[in-house]
Amino acid sequence: MYTRRIAGATLLVARGQTTAWYIVIWWENACAEGDLECGSASYRLFVSVSRRQLRCRTPRRFARWRTLDLMELSVAKQGGEKWGVLLLAHGAPDRLEDIPAFLLNVRGGRKLPEAAVNEIMRRYSLIGGSPLLRLSTLQAQGLAKRLGRPIYLGMRNWKPFISDAVRQISADGVERVVAICLAPQNSRTSIGLYKRHLFEEMERLAPQVGVDFIENWHDHPGLVEAFRERVATALACVQDETGGPVPVIFTAHSVPQKTIEDGDPYEQQVMETAALVAQAVGLEEYAVAFQSQGMTAEPWIGPTVESLIDRAAAQGRRHLLLAPVGFVCDHVEILYDIDVVFREYGRTRGVTVHRSESLNDSPLFIQALAAIAGERAGGQVGR
Repeated sequence: MYTRRIAGATLLVARGQTTAWYIVIWWENACAEGDLECGSASYRLFVSVSRRQLRCRTPRRFARWRTLDLMELSVAKQGGEKWGVLLLAHGAPDRLEDIPAFLLNVRGGRKLPEAAVNEIMRRYSLIGGSPLLRLSTLQAQGLAKRLGRPIYLGMRNWKPFISDAVRQISADGVERVVAICLAPQNSRTSIGLYKRHLFEEMERLAPQVGVDFIENWHDHPGLVEAFRERVATALACVQDETGGPVPVIFTAHSVPQKTIEDGDPYEQQVMETAALVAQAVGLEEYAVAFQSQGMTAEPWIGPTVESLIDRAAAQGRRHLLLAPVGFVCDHVEILYDIDVVFREYGRTRGVTVHRSESLNDSPLFIQALAAIAGERAGGQVGR
């Protein structure tokens, strides 16, 4: 392994496991040109930042350039690097008629029974469709304004797909992206799937772009503060209305029990998020429930929200506050499962169910996303 200077570029050259050479470039200027000896071979190299090229020719073929087969390419001088952020989300159908195709994407091509599809369509119709894309777009716009960097949005199951975002990243000449899943707690059923899908698309469509993938951010102080603001505001309003203390139940999406038994960190991370938010709000007592269990026969983790509503009713409680900490914006799990189903369930038990506002485009939440991205990108927030 050795280094070689070529005008404004420094090249680190090392023999790989095959006959190919690994070359990593530190760009300092827009382009560079010079000679490089690689073992017994001699190359004339031309490096172009704007055109993303590393081309070479041997002394015996000076008239013919060819693109060098790179095994690794990275930019080390972050100050001059063009980087951006890629926000990843589940996706939601734009129209009711898109729901069958959307569900096929969610299930990897496996069809749901017609009755289940019709039930899901009914739920979306009751809430007037999902606002997930609109709200995720607002989050991306707020982040772009705060960071002063290009922000991209890619959905795993609907438009704009992750592949669409990757194509745009490549077309814009971005050299590095920080990827953040808009799901705070890590599970192989969510973030794990996003990560695998993203890297497949990057390898296929933009292999020259570096990716910093955020694995965990459930306990980030900025996220905790954003949730604290929403929960504290809602709790104060409900307590003013009721004139007394109100129990708080933090909620997150359920996952199959087997997922947790196989070592998935999701349940523990939900508990950690809830504990941090409860501490920030100043709660002495709280509970955690898992909602939106899937339409499958396998067991999903609990306790369910319904079971905790039953417990509150049995204790003589007439009000409770649900605080979703597993979601960062309104969509069907919030607007239907909580605002329709759980409120109606509570009514039948004599309990009024209240809910804290989702983060959506909360300035504190945008600030948290900016901090997470900036920390990973080397403290370049706002540059």
